[in-house]
Amino acid sequence: MIGQVLENILHLPSYPLLSMSRCRGLRRLPNLITLARQRNSGFLGSSSYRHATHSITLRQLYPVRFISSDSTGTSPESPGLPQHDRSTVSVAAMGMVSTLTKSNKGIADEKARKASPAKAYADLAKAKLSGLVVATTAAGFVAAGGPLSTQLDVFTACVVGTALCSSSAAAWNQILEIPRDEKMKRTQQRPLITGALTLSKAKSAAVVWGASGAALLAAGTDPVTTTLGVGNIALYAGLYTYMKPRSIYNTWVGAVVGAIPPVMGWTAATGGSIMDMEALMLGGILYLWQMPHFFALSYMYREDYKRGGFQMVPCLEADGVQTANIVVRYAWYLSAVPFVCALTSVTSSMFALEGVALNAYALTVAHKFKRERTNANARKIFLTSLWYLPSLLMLFLLHSKTWDDEEEKTKDPIANFLFTQIHSIRDKGRDLCVHEQVVATHSDGKEACPVTVAAKQTRKGVQKVKSTADSATEAIQEKSTKSRET
Repeated sequence: MIGQVLENILHLPSYPLLSMSRCRGLRRLPNLITLARQRNSGFLGSSSYRHATHSITLRQLYPVRFISSDSTGTSPESPGLPQHDRSTVSVAAMGMVSTLTKSNKGIADEKARKASPAKAYADLAKAKLSGLVVATTAAGFVAAGGPLSTQLDVFTACVVGTALCSSSAAAWNQILEIPRDEKMKRTQQRPLITGALTLSKAKSAAVVWGASGAALLAAGTDPVTTTLGVGNIALYAGLYTYMKPRSIYNTWVGAVVGAIPPVMGWTAATGGSIMDMEALMLGGILYLWQMPHFFALSYMYREDYKRGGFQMVPCLEADGVQTANIVVRYAWYLSAVPFVCALTSVTSSMFALEGVALNAYALTVAHKFKRERTNANARKIFLTSLWYLPSLLMLFLLHSKTWDDEEEKTKDPIANFLFTQIHSIRDKGRDLCVHEQVVATHSDGKEACPVTVAAKQTRKGVQKVKSTADSATEAIQEKSTKSRET
């Protein structure tokens, strides 16, 4: 049906039917119309067309199947025109198509060059990526549950400083990757490729953003947070960018860069407590989440990354088996995080329970990609990751035990507001939760939730080990003191 309509529109009597079973959309229709017009004007029927020394087939130009209604080698509508002539296009026609393609690209580049300076600088800073960095940094800060009304200056310095450091790192990355970005379709509209920004302006922006971000972190937060911010610029623009065309392990290094912002939020709120379990869990969530996210993305654009010369796992394998295995493995790792958080008393046991429902879907999508390694399934993983991360972080904040100290939180108006809202949501959840009504307690009121019981036993074990270690340390110190006295 579609083929017959196109036949009538294009007036192609030598091509009785266009089968759309292999046509990848109608984006090539303008080129077909142009060729049809030349065919009707007599150009394609001339001797120069029939006797062209160099020619290419329409099958090479367009992924469509041409089905002839005549098997004798000539067309019933156009007698005398050989079958092979009906499936060839002259070099002149190919040149016209090439010119049209270049013209379209030139128009796109011209539009990009005329874009507002604000948009050009936003693209240089990778504004969407920097927005994610700001969100995760803020989540880390709020998770600490400090007196927020008296820490607004610290919060602002932390968030804005981290965003500036992220923008600087993104700018340096684009500056260093200009030759490779020119080869990739997904990066050809970046400001340094289209000419919307000059190289000198990009370098100036990168320096200003990096210096101001570091200064803001140093003035408004603490040395640990400042070191993490500056170190992240070096890690992203330096080691990560260097490794991308040289080693497949660049993705693992890049994941460290993405895991640092929530840790920066926590250290800024707590004065530099980088080894707190909450900070480690937040960083772990971001690190593990990036693996399915970016491996799905690199699988979808594996041909583009290959053109750019980047060493990505999907570019180095033909069947995608290794990529699928990595995605599934890290999806399982990520599904264990809520249980680890509950067992270490970072969150309540409800985080583990609700995490089961969230991760069940993520694992289903990952295993589907493992069974059928297609771009559609990879895209499903990528889209799932976009809502999965904010959902998991919200559950983490909702069930964090930081918000269990009512006396401490009610002293600060902002913390008190968050405390009230969080506990209100928790109470509504308990009213609806079968686990709370049936599993969580015995009839005599004792705790029965397996996660909570295991968490208590884990805490007792940790406390016992800590007590033993402290006793041993005291004994050694006492023995050392007596030896000195004698």
